[in-house]
Amino acid sequence: MPAPLERLSARTNGCTVTPRQYLWFAYAALVALTLIVLTGAAVRLTGSGLGCPTWPKCYGNVYPPLHTHALIEFSNRVLTAPVCLAAGLAWLAALRRRPYRRELTWLAAMLPLGVIGQAVLGGLTVKGRLDYGWVMGHFALSMLILVAAVTLAWRARGAREEAEAGGALARPGGEAGESAGAAVAAPAGAVVSAPVAAATGGERRAGALGTDRTIVRGVRALVALGALTIFAGTAATAAGPHAGGEPGQKINRLDFDGRGTMDFVIHRHAEIAFVFSLAAVALWWLSRRRPATAMVRRSLTVLCALLAVQGAVGLDQYETHLPTELVWVHVALASTAWISTLWACCAAGRLAPRSAMEGVAEGAAARSATARGRPRAEAGEAPAVGGPV
Repeated sequence: MPAPLERLSARTNGCTVTPRQYLWFAYAALVALTLIVLTGAAVRLTGSGLGCPTWPKCYGNVYPPLHTHALIEFSNRVLTAPVCLAAGLAWLAALRRRPYRRELTWLAAMLPLGVIGQAVLGGLTVKGRLDYGWVMGHFALSMLILVAAVTLAWRARGAREEAEAGGALARPGGEAGESAGAAVAAPAGAVVSAPVAAATGGERRAGALGTDRTIVRGVRALVALGALTIFAGTAATAAGPHAGGEPGQKINRLDFDGRGTMDFVIHRHAEIAFVFSLAAVALWWLSRRRPATAMVRRSLTVLCALLAVQGAVGLDQYETHLPTELVWVHVALASTAWISTLWACCAAGRLAPRSAMEGVAEGAAARSATARGRPRAEAGEAPAVGGPV
């Protein structure tokens, strides 16, 4: 550990954070980083992007003038402070978390660094007079920070479950004790067959491995497709009427085909979003036909529902000529769908070895065979072990 971090750790040696407590720090940072995306969208959609034409001060002062656009823009800047605080606390809490997890510390460190980078990029966007390149980069950085925040929350959640599972196994009433109790409760003379034991092992491997390899690859591809959809959406906004400035202000919009630019970009965005939605539905269907964890299935279900609503909102805002309120809802749904996509990717986990997945499949077949033989045994029929006596 670097010397500055060692000194900080020594000064806060009396304060530790449990895995359960740290999970709340991670969740708080994720919520704060999501909210700042929505407030930033509100600044642009209300035409307040240049409400404070100087940065970091507003018109050379530490407070804004009593003007609507200036107040909106400056309020969004002020909100950066609590967001940075939430991100910084997530990092500090990771240092004091016990047991200490290095990967959580590195992930958490990306959050305050990302917020600082976001503030600097926001200042450059203002100085660049809301040029579409700066604005698109600003939103893209927000989505990248959400990648780190979602990954941190997922890792913190998994680390907490591991810690609690370890505590349960250490207690007499833990999982090991329950397994032993189940063995004692078996009828006298009963023999636990190898297929049943393999099925039990297969269930545990399925819990650890979780998801079919095809689904894991598909969800990873879905993340890339979602990122492409968001990029196309930012391009559509850059070519549209909501450039972020007040009426009469000259803003450099995306324009490579005159008036046809916006129509072209919007249609390409719609086509990419349609493919993204079809891929999400296909993975949702596949996750119910092949091995997948319950969290993967739930995440894909939420994603499909969000994309259905997003499609309806997108069609409505196109037909009504992009009203401000619907565009903001569209951005909010896009951010939430992005988080759901990332969560599904985290839940899918790593690619399981083929041999292990074959063992899980054999365990499932053994459970199915055991279930088919159970009704005959309950009916009093003798199992066909040997030939007729």
